[in-house]
Amino acid sequence: MEVNVQKNSLEGITTDVLIVGVPKHPEHVEGWDRLDALFGEALTGWVRSGDVASGRFEYTRVPAMPNAGFSRVLFTGLGNDKTLDADDLRKVFAGAGKELRKMKAESASVWTASFTSGDFEDADIAFAAAEGLGLGTYAFEDYKTGSNEKQVELREVTLLSDAGADVIRPAFGVGRVYADAVNEARDLVNTPGNILTATAMADYAARLAEQYGFVIEVLGRAEMEELGMGAILAVNQGSAEEPRLIVLKYEGTDKWEDVVGLVGKGITFDTGGYSLKTKTGIVGMKGDMGGAAAVLGAMRIIGELRPKKNVVAVIASTDNMISGTAFKPDDVITSLSGKTIEVLNTDAEGRLVLADAVTYAKQSGADYLVDVATLTGGVITALGYDKTGALTNNEGFFETFLEAASETGEFVWRLPLTESDRKRIRKSDVADLNNSPGSDGHMIFGGGFVGEFAEDTPWIHLDIAGTSGASSAHDLGPKGGTGVMVRTLAALVDLMAEEAGE
Repeated sequence: MEVNVQKNSLEGITTDVLIVGVPKHPEHVEGWDRLDALFGEALTGWVRSGDVASGRFEYTRVPAMPNAGFSRVLFTGLGNDKTLDADDLRKVFAGAGKELRKMKAESASVWTASFTSGDFEDADIAFAAAEGLGLGTYAFEDYKTGSNEKQVELREVTLLSDAGADVIRPAFGVGRVYADAVNEARDLVNTPGNILTATAMADYAARLAEQYGFVIEVLGRAEMEELGMGAILAVNQGSAEEPRLIVLKYEGTDKWEDVVGLVGKGITFDTGGYSLKTKTGIVGMKGDMGGAAAVLGAMRIIGELRPKKNVVAVIASTDNMISGTAFKPDDVITSLSGKTIEVLNTDAEGRLVLADAVTYAKQSGADYLVDVATLTGGVITALGYDKTGALTNNEGFFETFLEAASETGEFVWRLPLTESDRKRIRKSDVADLNNSPGSDGHMIFGGGFVGEFAEDTPWIHLDIAGTSGASSAHDLGPKGGTGVMVRTLAALVDLMAEEAGE
């Protein structure tokens, strides 16, 4: 999706669709009379009558008048523009992106003047347009055969603005980077487990490393055995596929210090093992690597924008299968940290692979840790499908994270992790820890288990079991993988880089 910048004028436009924001009182928009004139001065009346909707997230398509340089106008309702915030603006453009896809538009122009009646500068609108349109036009290229219908993509966006290209292009470019990274994470989550194996995920990471100059390290079964990664190896025991521990290092400063560790759960398919999932619960488990997708998406943004902050990404990837060699309830395993674990539930496998991944991130120099995982159904019971659950051991670090989440509009809610919870995680007759203290407080026990391996390192756990996939179309995209936390992780690193430079 390329960007052009053109003078803030409605003349001389050559585009498929002109995108116009419609606030509750459009006559206050500078230049509205010129647009009204193109429709025989009937447009304002159409808005008042509701034929052109002004309600927020409402859209109206109108054919252009003869001799216009555009075929159609897409009016995007803004509602009361005085209450419109950055997240609303992102969603407005995402909705416009969905409409453009239905319209099979290859090019669009955004009349920025119609979006600036709030507190937005042209650069804000350029960023929101790139991010929102990019997210809204997303569609997964599936595996259907026999369809001759051409898939039309939005290839060109023109910003009609009095601000110069030196203002518009950089802002649009950052928004496009964010959207593209989220969409690639969505692709990963939507890819079937027989295609996106642990090896294939490692190959994807290798391509990222080559593109952005990351240092990459990929450990297979033999290397894991040598190091003593008993937790991830236990989960992999039942599989015919090799496990992979994927490590990407981005060196944003001259010295490898003050390092942020991003750790992702990469279970490419989860049967539950001998603690077998139900026939309905097992469907969709190709997406159990949503945490890994979030980390890989964030690393793409980091590679593009080059913040002055060191980052190590660690992804533990395998599937969780059943066979004669699969691990079992009552097994005792030894993690990379040396801590022993009593397995009470083989379907609580994500916290096991994260245990080794977190330990490896610390050994790789991580001074801060954020782990991301589709970890528990308990987070959905507690918070629903639209909220990411969080735990932390460090108030200051979490406050910085919440600032990043606020910027991206991704809702996160913190749950408590008490000493009583920790005691239950540590309760076992035969090992240091148990991997499933009970179904009550399930999200807290799952994340708290990972926290046992973070120890005193500032740490945030993000459970995205509810938010990683959508069962139907939503504000920012279609059904399927959402790419949740890609933008927030990248924004966190950028924010920490800014704070370090102050």
